[in-house]
Amino acid sequence: MPSPIVHFDIMGAEESEQHRFYAELFGWVVKPQGPGYALVTTPDGGPNGSLVEAENSGVTIGVAVPDLGAAVDRAVEQGGTVTMPPTDNGWVVKAQVADPAGNLLTLIQSRD
Repeated sequence: MPSPIVHFDIMGAEESEQHRFYAELFGWVVKPQGPGYALVTTPDGGPNGSLVEAENSGVTIGVAVPDLGAAVDRAVEQGGTVTMPPTDNGWVVKAQVADPAGNLLTLIQSRD
């Protein structure tokens, strides 16, 4: 089953600077949704994402999976660890896992 990248989160301090940087550098549309969180639309059908105010900087990619439970189990079998169990946020059901090096991945299953 293909598992495309469908979302990203970019974390960092200085929320307004993050918004300005990505909007001006790439022409991304940044829509603040409340303190510390903005949705990002990228051009030409690229994956969309969010800018998240956080103490530590980082990037997390979101990967679409057809079966979230199976994907989480497979990640653990491959040496990953679950950092957020499957959670329904109202739009999708998602979980976060860390790869063996500690990089976070968000696994996303459509609610359809």
